Amino acid sequence: MKVSLQSEITLYPLSIRKDKKNYIVEEPISGDFFELPEIGVDAIQRLEKGENLAAIEKALKEHYPEEEVDIIEFVEQLVELGLVQHVDGVQVHREKEKQAKSESGFLWIPQWMGRIFFNSLMNKVYLLLLVSNIFILILNPEFFPHYKDIFLFDSMVLNVLTYLLISLVLIVIHEFGHILAIRSQDLPAKLSIGNRLIFIVFETDLTQAWKLDPKKRNILYLAGMSIEQIILFLSFGFMLLFPNASFVGIVSIIVLDIFIKSIYQCCFYMKTDVYYVVENVTGCYNLMESGKVYLRSFLKKHRKSAKDHKEMFQDEWNLVRIYSVFYIIGVFLTLLLTFVYFIPQLYYMITTVYLNIMGAGDRAAFWDAIAFLVQTMLMLILLVYLARKKRREN
Repeated sequence: MKVSLQSEITLYPLSIRKDKKNYIVEEPISGDFFELPEIGVDAIQRLEKGENLAAIEKALKEHYPEEEVDIIEFVEQLVELGLVQHVDGVQVHREKEKQAKSESGFLWIPQWMGRIFFNSLMNKVYLLLLVSNIFILILNPEFFPHYKDIFLFDSMVLNVLTYLLISLVLIVIHEFGHILAIRSQDLPAKLSIGNRLIFIVFETDLTQAWKLDPKKRNILYLAGMSIEQIILFLSFGFMLLFPNASFVGIVSIIVLDIFIKSIYQCCFYMKTDVYYVVENVTGCYNLMESGKVYLRSFLKKHRKSAKDHKEMFQDEWNLVRIYSVFYIIGVFLTLLLTFVYFIPQLYYMITTVYLNIMGAGDRAAFWDAIAFLVQTMLMLILLVYLARKKRREN
């Protein structure tokens, strides 16, 4: 659909509010949110008043002399984003009509239930628990998780199933923390399944959090880790009070799983909960994308100068450089976890299974090794399926 300076533009109803640096624009019908600078919001408000495009372009050039203004290109971008309802009285076809997210999303959970776990007092409690857990670990180094903590039984199949079950339960609890937090704000949430690296994960869609101010959004992003601090504190308590109890092995797996996932949250080359908090605090909502561009530029034959980089990232120059450092640190953290936990665990499992297949154990050990191989193949197939599904969606 062609747009000209004489075109009459009708937008869908939009909600606009100021954020840290720019403005957040919500299109309520689809539930989509967009970040726009002041000049873009000014143009939208003038369109909503019914001003013609030629007058809008002239006014913007006068008010923003340092900006390049092309109102036709801007309107075409609005069309692509699905924000334009009519052009010259003709309905604009959107490729995919979405149902409003507010129609579903754990609305059966009452707001008061979410407020029990997420309020000003509990937020301080979670911080206190985090500090307490760090001190407990420092004072009791024997609680520091070991890669062999997952091997409770002689049966490798039972070991893997036990770990996967505990990990799955903890993932669900983590995501339910996000759901309770967003319901405490009387907003809907959506739960989906995906994968990060080799891990199968549940993911809570917190898109509706953009309705809130940045401080409240941080509570939603940290909600899962906050609930984990309760579990970790209770686990350490059981290990202190009942050091020789039979269930301490299960508790050790819980500590190991939460510990690894907490380190993983600091791997900023992925969009983790902590990454979103950093993005939210800085007001720079494309840190990862900018960081990748910055780091990639050093691999080219003709490296950009510092001046070129500053012009590229403008006022986000220092943030992008700092983020790039943490991006690299995140990669090293992943390698550290791999060499300290994952590779030793894998080596132990492969060695044990190989010896059992070769007859080092009894008949039960042999069939346990065969079942472990089948189990591993099924997990790999599931991971490949999820990866391909995610690629198709993208």
